[in-house]
Amino acid sequence: MNDNIKITYPSSEKVYMNGRIYPDLRVGMRRVSLTPTVTIENGEKKMTENAPVYVYDTSGPYSDPNIETDLKRGLPKLRKPWTDARKTGDTLMALAKRGIITQEMEYVAIRENMNCAELGIETHITPEFVRDEVAAGRAVIPANINHPEAEPMIIGTNFLVKINTNIGNSHQNSSIEEEVEKAVWSCKWGGDTLMDLSTGTNIHETREWILRNCPVPVGTVPMYQAFEKVNGKAENLTWEIFRDTLIEQCEQGVDYFTIHCGIRLKNVHLSQGRLTGMVSRGGSIISKWCMVHQEESFLYAHFDDICDICARYDVAISLGDGLRPGSTHDANDAAQFAELDTMGELVERAWAKNVQAFIEGPGHVPMHKIRENMDRQIEKCHGAPFYTLGPLVTDIAPGYDHITSAIGAAMIGWYGTAMLCYVTPKEHLALPDKDDVRTGVVTYKIAAHAADLAKQHPGATIRDNALSKARYDFRWKDQFNLALDPERALEYYKTSNKTEGEFCTMCGPNFCAARISHSLKDCDR
Repeated sequence: MNDNIKITYPSSEKVYMNGRIYPDLRVGMRRVSLTPTVTIENGEKKMTENAPVYVYDTSGPYSDPNIETDLKRGLPKLRKPWTDARKTGDTLMALAKRGIITQEMEYVAIRENMNCAELGIETHITPEFVRDEVAAGRAVIPANINHPEAEPMIIGTNFLVKINTNIGNSHQNSSIEEEVEKAVWSCKWGGDTLMDLSTGTNIHETREWILRNCPVPVGTVPMYQAFEKVNGKAENLTWEIFRDTLIEQCEQGVDYFTIHCGIRLKNVHLSQGRLTGMVSRGGSIISKWCMVHQEESFLYAHFDDICDICARYDVAISLGDGLRPGSTHDANDAAQFAELDTMGELVERAWAKNVQAFIEGPGHVPMHKIRENMDRQIEKCHGAPFYTLGPLVTDIAPGYDHITSAIGAAMIGWYGTAMLCYVTPKEHLALPDKDDVRTGVVTYKIAAHAADLAKQHPGATIRDNALSKARYDFRWKDQFNLALDPERALEYYKTSNKTEGEFCTMCGPNFCAARISHSLKDCDR
């Protein structure tokens, strides 16, 4: 394993913004430098400077040349001084309800706005607004006190649409080294949170390496590890085994748990008439337990106990959609909506214990049924953040499901979904490798940003306008550098223009504004 990983972006530098309430806050962002616009007026060359563009940055210390990273040592513990100083044991939600603005709340307000204030752009996102949204349950800041390496971020309808990436080893697949590398890789391309879905050997050790080296919140499905403990026999699961697994992962620092608490014994049969039955792994496990024992799920029966455990570590709960449709045929059926209604009950119980919670949504929904999902979730779940897998709008494109799902993701993000779980080209076919992660993340950044534009999020148009102007000015280098994937844009550009060696990325491979062919080293712009 390469212990010293660094992340770089072309023509970019790591910069920090300070807080107003907490002046010692240093909120990391990426500043992209642009080249001047060159015009010819009366035979004279005129150069007009273009202001740099600030970009939301998920790469953490890996992109700061002044911080030495070491995977064996882990990342700096950014949040430890904040949590140590409180000494109250309160969750962020409890503090928000008491009117207290924490460092995390100001941090995410600065992050969300980037440099709106400097550009004169009005924004509603203040530290006070963040506190209000967290107190009301409309937004979640996943931040386990035992994962101080993670930089605070926020999930909520009134904020930037976020994306989650899934990684994890299986019995036959990747190593710990590969999963850590994929985690950092995900952060490079813009993944806002990361779920470790490991099911094979070394689950605890894999998770430990990821947590200590991940600058974004990490989620898990605790049922996967509990299932391993009973050798894959669902009927042998117990509340005690699940509880101990939950505590183990809280102690390590997991920031949020997907728990399929919404499955009720009375609702399991509703999936039997489906074309594709029950496709959620966690949902299938707990449903089998219910049917074998003919009892209410211990996840539902012990939900208050789950909340008490999560509150001790300030872990958020992602109420899992175990009855989500696995095909467009089954979308918006009685099983799916019965579970959603139960989630509405559970989210209020979580809030009563000052536990942050969000709601997971469906994976396969045709376009004309997407809006109903968002509207019903808002109504039944009292405005809690919605987190959806896609949704995939058609089932006929294996190998291209990042596209079928991004269509639905952009739509539901526009309607109000707060976080999108990425889908990769290999979805349904194989576990993702590094290139699959890259494609999935960038595809979902497109969907999320498209939703931000449609929602008219403060400052959302800045990057688009800067890139459009660069394109109009023939500033090729700036086009690439402002893109979501600068390296691939440059690669495709060189290939499509059959350019060999170095060429002028400012003016293009064949000509500049004066129609003079030259290379980058000969460019005088």
